[in-house]
Amino acid sequence: MTTWIGDPPPERRIDAAGWARIILRLIPMGIVTYGGLVVLLALRLVEGPLSGPQRPLTPWITRWVCRTNIRLMGLGYRVRGLPMTARGAQVANHSGWLDIFTLNACQPLYFVAKSEVSRWPGIGWLARATGTVFIARDPRQARAQQALFEDRLRWGHRILFFPEGTSTDSLRVLTFKSTLFAAFFSHGLDHVMQIQPVTVIYRAPEGRDPRLYGWWAHMEFGHHFLATLAEPRQGSVELVFHDPVAVDAFASRKELAAHCETVIRAELAAALGERYRG
Repeated sequence: MTTWIGDPPPERRIDAAGWARIILRLIPMGIVTYGGLVVLLALRLVEGPLSGPQRPLTPWITRWVCRTNIRLMGLGYRVRGLPMTARGAQVANHSGWLDIFTLNACQPLYFVAKSEVSRWPGIGWLARATGTVFIARDPRQARAQQALFEDRLRWGHRILFFPEGTSTDSLRVLTFKSTLFAAFFSHGLDHVMQIQPVTVIYRAPEGRDPRLYGWWAHMEFGHHFLATLAEPRQGSVELVFHDPVAVDAFASRKELAAHCETVIRAELAAALGERYRG
């Protein structure tokens, strides 16, 4: 299944006014991001020896950084429902790089990302520093990765992953892959863990392509990031936190994945109306 409707939109051109907006937004965002990283790393020097891998404090710095950057971008931000407090994980639909900011802005959590992200210039360093869980697309490493996943859950980390396995144009939900759900059905975790579906809804500024915030196909990250900052007006994002479900209420990982997909798909369809593309 493709992740876009028709051809991807033409690359957005950035004019002189756009570059001015980029500078005005990017400089304070950079100060907030890397200033926050310095504080986070300094705090880890204390947090690490005292609490080991549990990290009770530093995720709150990441949350503040993400929330502040959203404000600096000028993106409207709304949350419905409450992030789960029970042990477990969240799953969400995936539109692009902006999801990392929006989902982290209202709660402390750790993302699951493909291993390639750890090698991306700048971003990979930030992802490693904030405790991202990296997984490789290699069946030979499946057992080791599942063990890592289970360890993070036992440490009390709130994990969030994108079961679609790729980003989209933000107007649809792809079929959820059930692979990562398997970690919740092993070693008794199914009796203590919950999963919370989260719907991420982007709305472009009036008159702009509704796929504005989607990052998919062969789009280059750098240009998409700068073009987004260059927008004269930003749209908004809405997060909908659905009711968590007990893992052991489902007979298999496939049933659990299907339930989460159905809940998120229905919410996105209701929110987007005729713009929803299935």
